[in-house]
Amino acid sequence: MNAQKAWIMVGGVLVIVAITAGLAVWLIHAAIAQTVSPIQQTSRSLQTQIAQVLHPTPTVMADPVTIVHEVQTLARLETIQYTEEKVITAENGQEVFRLLFGDRLIFVAHGVVIAGVDLHKLVPGDVWTQGGTVYIRLPAAEVFRSSLDNQKSYVYNRETGILTRGDVNLETTARRAAEDEILKAALEDGILAQAQTNAETFIERFLRNLGYIDVIIVQATPEPAD
Repeated sequence: MNAQKAWIMVGGVLVIVAITAGLAVWLIHAAIAQTVSPIQQTSRSLQTQIAQVLHPTPTVMADPVTIVHEVQTLARLETIQYTEEKVITAENGQEVFRLLFGDRLIFVAHGVVIAGVDLHKLVPGDVWTQGGTVYIRLPAAEVFRSSLDNQKSYVYNRETGILTRGDVNLETTARRAAEDEILKAALEDGILAQAQTNAETFIERFLRNLGYIDVIIVQATPEPAD
């Protein structure tokens, strides 16, 4: 009987020891976590600060002063728009030294050309009536805008020589050439003639809707682009 009680006491002691040991382990783990967590947070904060120093976020500041150089009244009737794509190859460096000092790039250009007639150029003598018929002489068609779409234009490929980092102005040269070629292609395709025809159709329909039955558009010669 005494032996049985002794074993029960021993078992109870072992249970108490096990619970105490488990509680001690939990307390130690919690203490370590509390100690390590600030260190990890400090480490992440330090890494963030280092990243900001090595790769700073650009700061863009606009000058609060705006200078208006010119205000011009416009009455432009845009009647046609061309959207074009042109591939331009620009390179420099002589053939013999191209491997060492050459620079070559392929530029894919997306551009827009808009044309129409400037109604601000109409003068009193350009509109007259005769026998119930309205005559109108429109200004010659012209190109209003010819520019690259920078969001869609990009350098497709660039190759530089072993001993050079490339010409910093080569892409600018390619862009200027692309603008010229896009305008040239639109002119060769007859954008001015189409702009003139569209303008005449629009004005004639507009005057008829105002109640003028007989409308004659006097032909104008399209002006060459600047």
